[in-house]
Order: sequence, then structure tokens, then C-alpha cells
Amino acid sequence: MPRKPKAGARSTIGSNPERNRSHNRRVVLDVVRQLGPVGRMEISRHAHLSTQAVSNIVEDLVADGLLIKAGRLRAGRGLPPIQFAVNPNGGMTAGVEIAADHVSTLLVDIGGRIRAERTVSIRRNDPDAVLPVVKGEIEAAQAHLDPPVPQLLGIGVVMPGPFNVEGMSSVGPTTLSGWSDFDAAGRIGNMMGVPITLENDATAAAVGERLHGAARDLKNFCLIYFGQGLGLGIMIDGRPFRGANGNAGEIGHVLVKKGGHLCSCGQHGCLEAYASIQALAERLSVAGVEDLDYARLEQLHHEKHPVIAEWVDEAAEYLAPQVAMLENLFDPEAVVIGGALPPSLLEDLIQAMQPLPLSVASRRNRNEARLIRGRTGRLTAALGAAALPLLETMTPRLDTAHAARREQPNEEISLAG
Repeated sequence: MPRKPKAGARSTIGSNPERNRSHNRRVVLDVVRQLGPVGRMEISRHAHLSTQAVSNIVEDLVADGLLIKAGRLRAGRGLPPIQFAVNPNGGMTAGVEIAADHVSTLLVDIGGRIRAERTVSIRRNDPDAVLPVVKGEIEAAQAHLDPPVPQLLGIGVVMPGPFNVEGMSSVGPTTLSGWSDFDAAGRIGNMMGVPITLENDATAAAVGERLHGAARDLKNFCLIYFGQGLGLGIMIDGRPFRGANGNAGEIGHVLVKKGGHLCSCGQHGCLEAYASIQALAERLSVAGVEDLDYARLEQLHHEKHPVIAEWVDEAAEYLAPQVAMLENLFDPEAVVIGGALPPSLLEDLIQAMQPLPLSVASRRNRNEARLIRGRTGRLTAALGAAALPLLETMTPRLDTAHAARREQPNEEISLAG
């Protein structure tokens, strides 16, 4: 798998005033994205910046095409204040999911609207085969947009983990080949000429559910993600938790049965060897069902194929204790289960896991069910991927702001988050 930077290695603002201004631009843009149309005074109140600072930043963002004037708010006496909104044509990001057998691409504008989506099957998933596909798919998606075409601000790229783990073979149908020690972010960035954010698919899927799906109102949750394998996305206080090397959440490689089925990582008895789409596909293959895709899986489930029913029961038996373990470890508001399984199959799986084992989540006054179905479907990882450049470059970080406050007391820094 490609190299991942250390998740905890963040640059601090230090004494560079230009970085302070850049942070405040992100604060203002984020406030307008959440509340717009909105006036300068309201932006100032939410961003904790002076009205003059906000005025200067807003004018810069309008000049850069990221904000637009949205008329005046008619209320009270005097000249009504000008309202500002995010310019849907001011910029967009691309989300690219590189899976073992396909590449999915989304274009999303900075207002959060999906402008284009494409999925193409691939026979080879090594870098030499995949990189031209990534470039071609993004360019094809852009070519089908109605003018004016927003500028591409960045690309989020997601793929299955784990990243650079010694002793894990990373071979087999749920993994990518030839990506070990390959600088994916650098190569794709040079190829496309924009910033690249690299992430594992489950973490990106959690971001997708947070922004577009079942977890919109949740700040602390875990997402059990069905790709070809099985992953876990962890959101803490509205931010993805990546761990020291970007490998947090590799729940598919938790051992659940001593001496069990062989997993693609080289171990025997991993959860992924039982509770994954690939494990289901292998069972169906033994029963004579080949070339399993989403539509075929949906049809077989609708027809109540006995192999699918058997898999649901076995997968639920292994998954239910993991849900309780996640609750005891992270105390989430809920655990979401989603990804590339058809919604009706996910519902059956959730039902088969009931009743869940006792955990710290077993409370009477819950606002959410302990286990809920994801809502973004097969494109959840690509949706999260498209959001990653915005999270990394446009959404402010409290730790960065506090560092700036400590080291640059004379420079105005917003602590809005």
C-alpha cells in the first residue's frame, strides 16, 4: 500500500502571519458554508473575528470566486446588510475510490452538491494500470459539466488499507497490488496538478456518512464499512481518527476464530474472512454463483437465496460482539453499518445481530439506536473522498488556532471550529 504520513504530524502556525490569515479565511468560508446566506456581522459573531477582519477576508473570497453576494437582508432601519453565500461554481473537489475491481469518481462543488459521478470496472489494480484511469475519469467527468466549470481545488483518493504493515501479505481479491512504498499522493498530484489527500476507504466512508448520510447529527460514531473487505471508520468530535500511521480501524483483521479461514492478510481466522462481501462471494461461488456484482447480489437476496441467509447468520454472530467492543472502547453515539451491501441486506444483517451484547451503550435514555444503517450506499467512500480536501484545507482546526494564539499574541486568530 502507498506511504501514509503520520496522522499526528501537523504543522503549526508558529509566527508566520500569512498562515494566520490563511486559517482565518478557512474559518470564514466554513461559517458561510454552514450558515449562508449570511452577513458580515453574523460571520464575525460565529467566527470570533472583528468585523473589519471579516470584511477584508470576505472581499478576498469574493474576488477569488469562492463567495458570491446574495442580495441584502431586509430587516430593521437603515441600509440592509449584504448577504454572502458559497459560490457553487467557485470550486469543486474530486473524490476517487480505488477498489480492487473498480474506480469510482465524484465531482462535488464547495456547496456540497454532487455535479458528476462515474464508475468504471478495472481488470488490473496496480499503479501503472490505475493512474491513467484516475486521470481519464476525472477529465471525463469534468467534460460533461455544464459551463461554467468550477476550478478543481483538490482530489481525495481513498483505497483499502492497511498501509505499510510488515508481515501482512496484502494479496488477494480484497487488496490492491503493487502499491507498497508507492507515493500515490505525489504521483497523482503531479499528474493532475492539484493537492491530493490520501485516505483509507473506511475512514473516508465515515466522513461521507457524517456529511451526507445517517450520521449527519452525530459527532462521535463508528462506521463498520463493507467494501470488498471490511473496515472501520472512527469519528471523534466530528473529526476522523486515523491513528499514528493512518491504519486505525482495521477491524477486518481482528482475529475471531483460532485457526479459521485464510484471510488476504496472511492470517487465519480474521473477521473479514467471515463478514465481508468477498467472503459471501466465495460461498456463492461454491454454490455455482459466479461474477457477483451489486445488482446480482440484490437480486439473489430478494429471491431469498439460502447461501445469503446462511452468511447473514454467521456474519451477524461474529459482528455483534465487535459492536459491543467498539461501544466499550469509544462510547460512540451510535455504530453505523454501511457500504456496498444492498440496503435490504444490511437491514437483515442488523436484525440478525439483535439483541446486541451488553455494553456501556445499553442505556434507556438513548436518542439513537445502538446500530443504524448507513444511507449513502455504494458511493459513501467516494463522497467522503471528495470531502477530504475541504476538511484538510478549508475547515479550521482548533489545535492549529490555539498554537497560533500562544505563539503570535498580536495577530488576530479565530478559534471557531
